[in-house]
Amino acid sequence: MGTIRLWIDKYPNLWEFIKFNVLSNISTITRFVFVWIFTAVFVSAMHMTQPFSFLIFNYKDPQTNGLGGFLTFLIAEIAAQAVNFVVQMKWVFKSDSSFKDAAWKYVILAVIIVVCNLVLPGYITKVCTGWGWNNAISSTISSVVNTLLAVIISYPLLKWWIMPKNSK
Repeated sequence: MGTIRLWIDKYPNLWEFIKFNVLSNISTITRFVFVWIFTAVFVSAMHMTQPFSFLIFNYKDPQTNGLGGFLTFLIAEIAAQAVNFVVQMKWVFKSDSSFKDAAWKYVILAVIIVVCNLVLPGYITKVCTGWGWNNAISSTISSVVNTLLAVIISYPLLKWWIMPKNSK
């Protein structure tokens, strides 16, 4: 047995957390690609930068990219969460929970994450553009902050509530 396999067998929880973080990058990459594509489409090409505000979502200032910024982050988050659900359930936690049982719980987690990820970018993008950074860099910084927050919230909920391994 190789050294890596011995280490994995000795520290299975640490290995699982490493897999969680590494494989979460699949959804992170999905998020970034969608942010770049839809910032180009909604903000740069279609100029959908009119102020937008709904409930807790504040995209009123020009630096937030308005409605285009909101739609960009909404679409990017939905795509990233769908990818993340499959990756975490099948590859990281290898959960034997039923899809139905895990899916409704994951929807709750995803809504929490998506709401946070839709509220924060308007403020973060405004700060970044206030520092003179362009739309692409500001949007990327917002995505990085959202990703870190998602890890802090989602790992324990996924491991012990949404996708636990059932004892058989």
